Amino acid sequence: MKAKVIGAITLAGSMMFNPAMAAETISVVGSSSVTPLMEVFGETYAKTHDVVVEVQGPGSSAGIRAAHDGSSDLGMSSRDLKSSEKASDIQEVVIARDGIAVVVHNSNPVKDLSKEQVSQIYKGEITNWKQVGGEDKPIVVATRDTASGTRGAFEDIMSLKRKVNGKSVSAISQRAQVASGNGQLKTMVASNPFSIGYISLSSVDDSVKALSIEGHEPSVEAIKAGDYGVQRPFLVVYKDGRPSKEALEFLNWMKTADAQKIVSEQGLISTH
Repeated sequence: MKAKVIGAITLAGSMMFNPAMAAETISVVGSSSVTPLMEVFGETYAKTHDVVVEVQGPGSSAGIRAAHDGSSDLGMSSRDLKSSEKASDIQEVVIARDGIAVVVHNSNPVKDLSKEQVSQIYKGEITNWKQVGGEDKPIVVATRDTASGTRGAFEDIMSLKRKVNGKSVSAISQRAQVASGNGQLKTMVASNPFSIGYISLSSVDDSVKALSIEGHEPSVEAIKAGDYGVQRPFLVVYKDGRPSKEALEFLNWMKTADAQKIVSEQGLISTH
């Protein structure tokens, strides 16, 4: 995936010195859900600092690996780290929190599901919308790929894990359609009247309908109040000694009031 490069560029053909040539490059790799926020962070920060921020969003697992092997300054994850991913030299910083919205086609009459119903749908135990108050139509289940932090968090929250030979594996039905990102999954749901999926709350727009879970609509207010329980952290992960001084300064800036205002503007939950 091509990185989005954020920094200052002078007019083409100008004889003036291009500050980007001497700027420190900060590499950030990981979650596709965190990527939009990180791009805005990078664009804002680069306006007042001599840096170029490169952001790539191949997924949370890739971001955590990049932090471990030192191939990037900072990794991004939209789920908690697994025990196998934790280490004494791996640091985790919460930069925001996000809800996960369960979404259906706008024409679907269903408005609310319980966590148990969502879990049964994704396990393939509930297969028709009439079983949850909808039309007599088969449910088309859409999920994210296994490297997705959104999927990892969703599986944890909805109890979609099972043990096989002592190992914890996904309990999501093999018949589920797989999307590679928030955008693709949203498009899949928006184009199929009988589909169901889950996306970052900050990605919800008029193209899909977000369902209430346990009687609570997904919103920043409901998450802050503790009513809407389908939520996860947005993490920056790094290895001690790997990030440049500039990268650590950028990370420290993310925790400031100015940066956390951007978090709120992006429809996410600030840490302040």
